[in-house]
Amino acid sequence: RISWISDIVVVVSPENIETMKTIIEKYGHKRVTVVEGGKTRHRSIFNGLKVFAEKEFSSHPLQKPEVVIIHDAVRPFVEEDIVSKVVMAAKEHGAAGAIRPLVSTVIASAADGCLDHSLERARYRASEMPQAFLFDIIYEAYQQCTDYDLDYGTECLHLALKYCKTSAKLVEGTADLWKVTYKRDLYAAESIIKDNLSQEVCVITNASGTVAKVGLLLPESLKSQIKVEAVSTSQSRNYGHLQNIFSGQCYNFICVNDKKCAIQETQQLVHMLEKSDIPLLYPVVLILVGNSWNNSFSIGMEELTSMKKFARETKKKNILVYGLLIQYK
Repeated sequence: RISWISDIVVVVSPENIETMKTIIEKYGHKRVTVVEGGKTRHRSIFNGLKVFAEKEFSSHPLQKPEVVIIHDAVRPFVEEDIVSKVVMAAKEHGAAGAIRPLVSTVIASAADGCLDHSLERARYRASEMPQAFLFDIIYEAYQQCTDYDLDYGTECLHLALKYCKTSAKLVEGTADLWKVTYKRDLYAAESIIKDNLSQEVCVITNASGTVAKVGLLLPESLKSQIKVEAVSTSQSRNYGHLQNIFSGQCYNFICVNDKKCAIQETQQLVHMLEKSDIPLLYPVVLILVGNSWNNSFSIGMEELTSMKKFARETKKKNILVYGLLIQYK
């Protein structure tokens, strides 16, 4: 979803490689290379870096980047802004990483299980992800690592400092960098995803006259509550523009139409959704707003009956279609 990232390397345990490849293919993810991980965090990261530098490690080596970003998959809510800040800091300083204030005091225990000492919380920060490095720096650091580093270490920024004398720039992170660690975190993550998806809607108007005013007024009335993308044009002439909207991960659409063939145009829109890159992990909501101006109410009801039948079919594809008929007098 961040267009300026050229390649994505996913490091996966050997037993989950085929599952990951299936997920990537199913949801149409692009620019993704799957690499077998190691027994520890550092060994897995090193394997991911080797794809850019060692031909014998990959049958299709990727072009070496200027900057490489290291991120945890268990932190799914990272925003582009913090990624950009970390990358820009890495370009200037050689290494950079997100940090957050400590929320608990860190203590050390003695051999007998009693308190040995505690750290002054105000002086320390929690190291978070993402982190970014000039590729040559972090790759050289991993090449010089001892087996002890690879087996017991966890901090990439420390490796850059220890082996390449590169002091990382620390970038204040945001609260959404938290880790999905426990089962209860999965429920919180799902709630956040659903809430985010409900915060954007695309209003597509393919009408004229009085009905077109509905398409103009809807964005105005909604924009104070959610993000609104308005398209007032014929779908056939703006196929590319609509595809860009679909690729932008919008999951909610309102189509205002005054045509008698509204059901056919809705079918075309659903077809475009299916062909787009949008992963249907959660339902896409499509609301058709039609009218029966100068038509009998019975004709409008026939259209709604057809729409209901069509909606039952699209529901199986995780696309929810609703019809709203406006009767003018």
